[in-house]
Amino acid sequence: MNILLNALSARRGGGQTYVNKILRNLTDKSIQIYLLAPVSLSLNDCPENVTKIATSWPTDNPFLRILWETLRLPGLIKKTKADVVFWPGGLISCRIPAGCKVVTTFQNMMPFSPVQRAEFPLGYMRVRHWLLEKGLLAGMERSDLVIFLSNFARDLITRRLGHAPKSSQVISHGIGIEFKEEETIPRIALLPDGEYFLYVSDFYEYKNQIEVVRAYAQLKQKRSTAEKLLLVGYAQTDYGKKVRAEILRLGMEDDIIITGFRPYEELPAINHYAKIVIFASECENCPNILLEAMGQGKPLIVADHQPMPEFGGDAVIYFNPTSPADLADKIRDIVDRPDRLQELGQKTRTRSRQYHWQITARKTWAAIKEIGQTGSAKHT
Repeated sequence: MNILLNALSARRGGGQTYVNKILRNLTDKSIQIYLLAPVSLSLNDCPENVTKIATSWPTDNPFLRILWETLRLPGLIKKTKADVVFWPGGLISCRIPAGCKVVTTFQNMMPFSPVQRAEFPLGYMRVRHWLLEKGLLAGMERSDLVIFLSNFARDLITRRLGHAPKSSQVISHGIGIEFKEEETIPRIALLPDGEYFLYVSDFYEYKNQIEVVRAYAQLKQKRSTAEKLLLVGYAQTDYGKKVRAEILRLGMEDDIIITGFRPYEELPAINHYAKIVIFASECENCPNILLEAMGQGKPLIVADHQPMPEFGGDAVIYFNPTSPADLADKIRDIVDRPDRLQELGQKTRTRSRQYHWQITARKTWAAIKEIGQTGSAKHT
């Protein structure tokens, strides 16, 4: 079976992680993958039945990418004799030749959150998310199979469409073996010498780094806090500037470290040495960062918004991500209790065992193969 995987929209972050992991864990030799992907996507360890195809002009710009897909992709589908086009980005921007099935993955939750969209000023970003919402819904309507990463996401889209997709499966992200190893991981240079609290996420309003900074400041007022706060993630955003300004306003510049974007390969070490991991995002689909910290058995304090409880269950502590006082109290309740920290770490590690990229990849390729062969898949 031939599958054309269009991953041109996977520019960085979770999108690239998803494509990388399902390809590297492809074990079905009866599938031939033709891959469209940005140059930045590293594929050194992919199986031999994955062939990368270059586009006929640069597609880094989203408008040029959509133009290329509209004009050139239908011909490439025919040339590769693709039985299925797999579109993990969700936006289907071209005509699909007859007889070829379409599979999408719903990953981008932001356009479907009116509360979070309202955080952006009137202008480009609001229009962009409105268009993305319409485009993603249209893509799911056109798809022969929609892969959802959480039950929360499938329920949301079913409500928005007014009916269930033609065919769907819930297949969550996994956790890589690098986040499950028990042995000590070498400490990397960017980490502070002592203990630290950790929050890994790019800097956007819905990630609530300002609330985390304020919670840390409140904690220091109530407790002699030696631990630093480490904020890891892409920070070259307007919101990132606001976070830095808030740190300066609170006089926390010696206690709070913003590392900026760090390579994926450094995250196991960054997680490993954290005393407590915080995850304050209000709008997620299937948060890799949460799963990876669970895989390393870290005590976790997590936003109480879905789908975080779907993944964290009773293994993590929940807080109101808009309330710095709530987060400060939750940290204070456990930070000086080694027995409680150990208990939480054991619970997150145990719960993480149900998530693995090998499982995700096997289920994903099996569902796509079934669609290509029979045109139908089970709703699971």
